[in-house]
Amino acid sequence: MGNNFSKFSISAFFPCYNDKGTIGKLVRDVFFVLKELIDDFEVIVIDDGSTDGSRDLLKELEKKYDFLKVVFHEKNQGYGGALQSGFKTATKDLIFYTDGDAQYDVKELPLLYKKMDDDIDFVNGYKIKRNDPWYRIVIGKIYHWVMKLLFGFKIRDVDCDFRIIRRRVFNDIDLEYKSGVICVEMITKFHQAGLKFNEVGVSHYNREYGHSQFFNFPRLFKVFINLFKLWWELILSQLFKNNKSEK
Repeated sequence: MGNNFSKFSISAFFPCYNDKGTIGKLVRDVFFVLKELIDDFEVIVIDDGSTDGSRDLLKELEKKYDFLKVVFHEKNQGYGGALQSGFKTATKDLIFYTDGDAQYDVKELPLLYKKMDDDIDFVNGYKIKRNDPWYRIVIGKIYHWVMKLLFGFKIRDVDCDFRIIRRRVFNDIDLEYKSGVICVEMITKFHQAGLKFNEVGVSHYNREYGHSQFFNFPRLFKVFINLFKLWWELILSQLFKNNKSEK
């Protein structure tokens, strides 16, 4: 089936945590992209307890732009918590999201949109070339290979947060994790639900403002524990249930 999406609407949202140096440009850029692409849209920013002045900037932007909605978390809820708020706040047919640190270019949103055929539930980006320090590239490759092995999903890049998803899929799929583990949870649940997807290569850029919240040992340890719990809940427990039902 071909593209015929003129009748559909889009919610675009950004999780933001201490992204004062990039979030304003993202909001403006996505507005210009969306108004050329579709008539009915909204832009949402989920501020997850920023302390760098992002909140004041977003309050000013909300006054300036009628299309912008801002949700403020009084306390940091984690990346997964920010995504959950974005999915719940979105009201349009399709949900596009990417991170507030501008490592992806929102001007490439049409690349996803063009792949969103009538029988597709979500379109996932994958990094054509990862522009990060070498150790993050190595860790990222190992992480993705291990996640595919453990959880059995087929997409090329589970860690590419540049996606467009039909909002209706969240009527049946609940996301529970508050950390970055939510990406593995989401894609695994999408696959287990039999959702159909397309993929498209997108650009990836160096971080120009702030620093990653992910790469520190306490956080990595927490991620490891949460991934084990998720694997137990979604994969191992299901195997036990299937084995019992076959006896």
